[in-house]
Amino acid sequence: MAAAIHCLSTCCVLPNRFSALSLNGSPSAQPKVFRSLSFSANTSPTVFSKGFFSTNPMEVPIRRSIVCDATPNKKPDSAAKRARQAEKRRVYNKARKSEIKTRMKKVLEALDVLRKKPDAQPEEVLTIEQLIAEAYSVIDKAVKVGTLHRNTGARRKSRLARRKKAVEIHHGWYTPGPPVISA
Repeated sequence: MAAAIHCLSTCCVLPNRFSALSLNGSPSAQPKVFRSLSFSANTSPTVFSKGFFSTNPMEVPIRRSIVCDATPNKKPDSAAKRARQAEKRRVYNKARKSEIKTRMKKVLEALDVLRKKPDAQPEEVLTIEQLIAEAYSVIDKAVKVGTLHRNTGARRKSRLARRKKAVEIHHGWYTPGPPVISA
């Protein structure tokens, strides 16, 4: 408000200030090309009333900031989509992991039955090797799509191979060679 009053007082004094101004610096010396700046005596008061020049105090609009309050239950669309995708992947990965566990369990049970069998034949390992191949395939696919880490997949495949080798050694179908020591 003080700025508006100051503006009003300076706007009223403007004609007096303009009469003393000139372009060359001194009010007495008048150049031939330039005339001194002064208010014209012929300017009518209608010029001021039509909006060209106003002596009314200027009101500055009050700017209010808008604060958006998001409800805690509503997620943005991208977050909702991510949640849907994560749920879809969770169900998909759960099914793959379940299949891996089932295949491994079948192989390990068949190896236990073969180990406990006193009159087992070496040809019976072929059916177990078929089960192992199917388990390897499922594990490799899970690693490929990212359900399992590659080290986890390798560890599970190794567990099956070691168990099979232990059964073969137990029955005498496989004799391990001397350990290879590399320098």
